[in-house]
Amino acid sequence: MSSTTNKAGPPAQQSNAKPALRKPVFIKVGQLKPGTSGHTLVAKVISSNSVLQKGRSVSQHLRQTRISECLIGDETGTILFTARNDQVDLMKPDTTVILRNAKIDMFKGSMRLAVDKWGRIEVTEPADFVVRQNNNMSLVEYELVSVVEE
Repeated sequence: MSSTTNKAGPPAQQSNAKPALRKPVFIKVGQLKPGTSGHTLVAKVISSNSVLQKGRSVSQHLRQTRISECLIGDETGTILFTARNDQVDLMKPDTTVILRNAKIDMFKGSMRLAVDKWGRIEVTEPADFVVRQNNNMSLVEYELVSVVEE
């Protein structure tokens, strides 16, 4: 019997290994811009208002659609967050949440924050900042301007 020794050093990485996860870059509500996505931020829920609740029957299963508009914010400002279905239960007033992979949707010329199926909402420890309520980013109206190149 002969024993084999590995003289090449540590074993090579397998090619099907997952890519290294990037460290999240936390941003503030005041830094949000229209048409951007992939945001990670910590915010406090100030209020939550149900705007749509309807159920429809799909092959003997009642499928609920719930949408709430939640005012969330941090020390730089506030923005309206559109919570859908299971997200509505997480977005209770006075909770602190971490929004991962959030995106900006435009609704009637103003910004709304949303988390789709590629993102995540986590309820976390209460944050120690005071929400700046006089800077609502959803009240800023944007206009789409077409630029014609000559």
